[in-house]
Amino acid sequence: MRGSTRVQRRMLRRRAELHRLPLNFDPQQHDMRTPEDGWHVDDYRQPLPSEPPGPPVPGGSWEAARHLVANYEYADPAIIREVSRSGPPEPGRDMLLQARFYGLRFYLGLRIGDVVDGYIEQDGRRARVWGWNYRTLKGHLERGQMDQEVRKWLDTGEVEFHIHVFSQRGPIPNPIVRLGFIVFGRFTQVRFYRRACKRMETLTTAALADRRRAA
Repeated sequence: MRGSTRVQRRMLRRRAELHRLPLNFDPQQHDMRTPEDGWHVDDYRQPLPSEPPGPPVPGGSWEAARHLVANYEYADPAIIREVSRSGPPEPGRDMLLQARFYGLRFYLGLRIGDVVDGYIEQDGRRARVWGWNYRTLKGHLERGQMDQEVRKWLDTGEVEFHIHVFSQRGPIPNPIVRLGFIVFGRFTQVRFYRRACKRMETLTTAALADRRRAA
């Protein structure tokens, strides 16, 4: 128990130190929807259990998925997990993640950029959307931004999880780690995104089943 408390305190100190770190890239210098030389743009959409057309149903798929996205529960802990955050997604808040990479563990700092809570229009269709993004801090293995959202299309009732990522390899001083990331980093990135989509589908479906049993 004491060992666990010491670890928790150490993680809290690590997170507290993040506020002194700058971002390791300038978001204002990039159009994150457009590929650039040396940068990857990834976009994934995962269908979730649908609802009737119209606004989100109380206790329905969109609300369940929103809770999962807010709490970063879609991340596969076998690849990456959140160690510490100072509260719910809010611009300027810092996050500390632990990444597992071929037997090694890395602590990665992130800063929340934007929180989206409203409506969007695409191709004449309107969707209720909630989500947020985070940006990499100095010392991270990558540079860039990841957006995660849950959307409900009001005309059809379709609900989806949406990931959009703009990233590249960051400066990695350790030559062994740098080589490992060059060889395996991209594969691990894509695996994380795909597993996140699958977990969102599985966890949203399970949350709805739990609510039905409790009703």
